[in-house]
Amino acid sequence: MTVYIDDAVHPWRDERWAHLMADTLPELHAMAAQLGIPRRAFQNRRSGAHYDVPAPMRERAIALGARAISRHTDRELLKAVIANARAQYDATA
Repeated sequence: MTVYIDDAVHPWRDERWAHLMADTLPELHAMAAQLGIPRRAFQNRRSGAHYDVPAPMRERAIALGARAISRHTDRELLKAVIANARAQYDATA
């Protein structure tokens, strides 16, 4: 089982943001907790279950064991991770 963090490329509120995703929701929530990200920040979206992570926190996530994935070099893996995150979306939540 793995937690992933993509490139921090999404601009919002004067920062760049990455997406934290995982093979399972328990792993995702556990990593977010280690990073100090509150559960209310969980993005349960049709586009994929994830947490947004500001660029400075990305390196800490990697140090804690998240696997860095790049939209430029890991395209097939990223597609699979996003497909899994979409499958974790809970429309009843």
